[in-house]
Amino acid sequence: MKICVVGLGYLGATHAVAMATLGHEVLGIDLDTNKVDYLNAGKVPFHEPGLQESLREALSTESVAFQTSFEMTEPASVIFICVGTPQTVSGKSADTSFVFSAGESLAKVITPETVVIGKSTVPVGTAAALRDRISEVAGFPIHLAWNPEFLREGTALEDSLEPDRIVIGSWDDYSSQKLKEVYKPILDRGTPLVEVDVPTAELVKVAANAFLATKVSFINAMAEIAEVSGADAVELAKAIGYDERIGNKFLRNGIGFGGGCLPKDIRGFVARAEELGAGEAVSFLKDVDAINQRRRARVLSLAAEELGELKNKKVLMLGLSFKPDSDDMRDSPPLDIALRLARAGAQVTVHDPVALSALGDKHPELIMEQDLSAAAKDQELVILGTEWSEYKSIDPASFGDLVANKLIIDGRNVLDVASWQAAGWRLIALGRNVHN
Repeated sequence: MKICVVGLGYLGATHAVAMATLGHEVLGIDLDTNKVDYLNAGKVPFHEPGLQESLREALSTESVAFQTSFEMTEPASVIFICVGTPQTVSGKSADTSFVFSAGESLAKVITPETVVIGKSTVPVGTAAALRDRISEVAGFPIHLAWNPEFLREGTALEDSLEPDRIVIGSWDDYSSQKLKEVYKPILDRGTPLVEVDVPTAELVKVAANAFLATKVSFINAMAEIAEVSGADAVELAKAIGYDERIGNKFLRNGIGFGGGCLPKDIRGFVARAEELGAGEAVSFLKDVDAINQRRRARVLSLAAEELGELKNKKVLMLGLSFKPDSDDMRDSPPLDIALRLARAGAQVTVHDPVALSALGDKHPELIMEQDLSAAAKDQELVILGTEWSEYKSIDPASFGDLVANKLIIDGRNVLDVASWQAAGWRLIALGRNVHN
């Protein structure tokens, strides 16, 4: 099929490559010239394992191309809208202006047979308004459906090609059938298909993220209790995770969640629910957000407890991205903590296997160091902020020879406590009474 993908950020670029990999003829559109030039040159403007190799393969077979214009040599059968929906300036509701701008541009090039598919995460009710607006500009009733994305950074291409489910929300059978054709290779492998109404499809992604955020914040709330009672939140999570009604995924305490989805989605969910007069139904998400923020503040208080006055103290932050296998630092807990320490007067050195280049010169108050050994030299406190495998495999003995003070805060609970303590380190693990 001839497919168009509008918006070539993290979601759109990944989806375009995935569609080409499935055998479709794909045209990607974005107004950002640099982004388009990068992709046409076979380069992905962000870190995502395996995506650049698949992009280059798709370019070599001419199954994907990218441009800044909405003009098409022939109309696409299906057009996916994959633009961003960031938080508004108020920091609460989602900004859907990019979605509507893309829709209005598409209205000038689509035909009555074209199916427009929304993949962006939007407040419930957006799709209906978007359908009306595009139809108004186009001059005829359009076909529009919603197909939420469930990508995880670090495994995005795999999640696109081997999803755990495909959700389709539509107002007509024609749109549903077109989407089934798009995903036929995946559906033929037995991937579950969930067909719902459009409002439900709009709610699926944000509801899933709200649930995951709640689960993370729950175990972090238990960590707060553990820290004042002498209990061990890691062992607690292990014990309750065996209950199949609970499960152990997303049940690890630490410095909390971040990234471009969970934080903004739960805040946007609350804002939309309040607009609909159902704010009380999700008011608990405000507490979920607050718990998440308190875990970051906890690291600051621990640093002050251990070092006293933070001014001029040397601190090393291991990791800047909000999760490993990504260079995404949007609402990143380790970056936030590093900046707070710097504002308190500490000399903060930051290291990350891939995110330093993305940080650029945005935060001159942070000392960037690409070499891990050089970064560790003479540090008085080390904080593990992102669970990169490179950090989990550090030899505590040789690493200890580099620092001035063998003190580490494990913000992700991934280090082997016994081996670090045996090497003479004072290890503080959030939610655990293990520091010596």
